[in-house]
Amino acid sequence: DNKLYDVILRLDPGERATPSDISGLHVRGRDRALVPLDAVTRVEERIGPRQLNHFNRVRSFTLSASMAPGFTLGQALDSLNAAAAKVLPAGSTVDLAGESREFRESGGALYFAFALALIFVFMVLAAQYESLLHPLTVLLAVPLAVTGALAALWIARSTLNVYSQIGMILLIGLVSKNSILLVTYANQLRLEGHDAMSAMREAGRIRLRPILMTSVATIFGALPIALGLGAGAGSRRPLGYAIIGGMLLSTMLTLFLVPAVFVVFERARGRRTDVSVPQRSGDYQPVTTVTASSEARS
Repeated sequence: DNKLYDVILRLDPGERATPSDISGLHVRGRDRALVPLDAVTRVEERIGPRQLNHFNRVRSFTLSASMAPGFTLGQALDSLNAAAAKVLPAGSTVDLAGESREFRESGGALYFAFALALIFVFMVLAAQYESLLHPLTVLLAVPLAVTGALAALWIARSTLNVYSQIGMILLIGLVSKNSILLVTYANQLRLEGHDAMSAMREAGRIRLRPILMTSVATIFGALPIALGLGAGAGSRRPLGYAIIGGMLLSTMLTLFLVPAVFVVFERARGRRTDVSVPQRSGDYQPVTTVTASSEARS
């Protein structure tokens, strides 16, 4: 049934009490005949391990350690692999368990999920704005959020683990909201005839309060996670650090960077559309249309 079962064979306690009991065991030789075990073995008494551990059906030993202050989990694993390559004999392998295993397995998946989230948000915004420039303006808040999250983790002496990686993916949607509020309202004013500077200035004045309210609400919502309240909250603290740090830095800089980039893009697009191509003589022939009224024809 394609299942693996652990089978342990052993003698009764009365038949395995002394080393001489081994002489009563038999094994099959090359000719399939039974051979006493004491004929091919020698019994010695010496110090040895009480048990032999196995991992994935291979003889193994477990190494547990704690990280020194100022080091991340990724740095610790890199140092461990470098030391294992120097110390362990040839043919030895290193495998991970627990949080270290989750970190290694989710490391590559994080970059894929992050890139996929950016592409999805860009496609939705491009369809909404019918432009390729405005989505870029909106997504300028994402690098600021990632920088703030990494800075918060560094200040808190925390690590980049699975929880902090989830927080960074959440920041893509949280911080893009602030840029969307500004760009959407500015586009509406542009359709009403406002120039780029006045439209963004008015959008900043009207949208400042919603941006601050939602950002502050998000920060206070992540505060209990960052403080580590509740059972098992210690492992979830990096999630709160990433959200709070990313929202703080992104909110402060988005209010300045996004309007500036929006105005630059709008002016560049305006100059491109205002460029007129001079007509050369001889390219077009003038057409004269003569109409006559019914009275003149009569």
